[in-house]
Amino acid sequence: MRIGIIAHLKHAIREPYAGGLEMHTSLLLSALQRRGHDVTVFASSRSQPEAYVEAICDETSLFEIGCDEAPDKAFFQEHHAYLSLMNGLRNRPFDLIHNNSLHYLPVAMADALPMPMVTTLHTPPFAWLESGVRLCKAPHATFVAVSESIRRLWSRVAPVDHVVMNGIDLDRFAFRNEPAEEPYWIWYGRIVPEKGLHHAVAAARLAGARLLIAGPISDEAYFAREIAPLLKDRIGYLGHLPHVELAAVIGGARVFLCTPCWEEPYGLVVAEALACGVPVAAFARGAIPELLDPACGVLATPDDPASLAQAALAAQRLDRHACRGRAESRCDAERMIEEYEALYVDLVTGSARSMAKTQAAA
Repeated sequence: MRIGIIAHLKHAIREPYAGGLEMHTSLLLSALQRRGHDVTVFASSRSQPEAYVEAICDETSLFEIGCDEAPDKAFFQEHHAYLSLMNGLRNRPFDLIHNNSLHYLPVAMADALPMPMVTTLHTPPFAWLESGVRLCKAPHATFVAVSESIRRLWSRVAPVDHVVMNGIDLDRFAFRNEPAEEPYWIWYGRIVPEKGLHHAVAAARLAGARLLIAGPISDEAYFAREIAPLLKDRIGYLGHLPHVELAAVIGGARVFLCTPCWEEPYGLVVAEALACGVPVAAFARGAIPELLDPACGVLATPDDPASLAQAALAAQRLDRHACRGRAESRCDAERMIEEYEALYVDLVTGSARSMAKTQAAA
């Protein structure tokens, strides 16, 4: 099949990934190509690999620094980029479009396309995307949620007929039978308030545990206010690590702390930790309970560092082989791609039949 993937434009699709959405888009590209599909990604500049990416604008995070007009500039940059793309796709020879962005225009304009479109819902509803989804009347457009939690949240807006749990490339997160000799806990991800790093720091301090932190500082003010003053003694920040270094640090941990302060749509970081054989202590929020079972993780009361500390102390005693087994059964990218591929076939076949009926009736 000839498949076009519409990416989020805030960050480039390249390592080290800014977040899970960029990693998910890259994984879709590489996995579909391995299965013989002709894939093009429509993304922001500096995305890789260039041979399969059409840059439709500069990454809009570049506009968020330095001037009061930055948010407006980013908004119009994305608006014009997606508007131009959707108009252009009318005449492109794709069999299917997979919309992996968080923008309202691709879904609102889906009825302008001659081919089917799959939109993956990666977040809870928010005003702009909800508006686009409500406007979507395309007969061959369908919505996919990344978890049952996300499907429930979107059910008041539009029917979501499919749930395809996200997956990761298990080979890139190698299983480690034993943790590092010097014990530590790990927290990694985008450093923003909604990811709750401050709760992980508080839990580690309560338990007297060493905590290592990795990930991009996406909110400088939050980091300076809530995290930087605590980077001493047994709390350390490693920076935004390349994949190979990050996987090694994850694998050496005794436990991974997952601390969402919002309804976490999926939790790729949980899947990655499990793949490395690292037990998880997590706030019971959003889709996290769908990923974990008692053999690989312990759930804590949301926003409660004391509960998280107790969960981490219990989780680090869990069997690392059970954690890897959970990742293999629940979080494998090959399972995710098989489910998407089956959906693509159904949509393309249904669209062809509909077109044939229309032409026969003409």
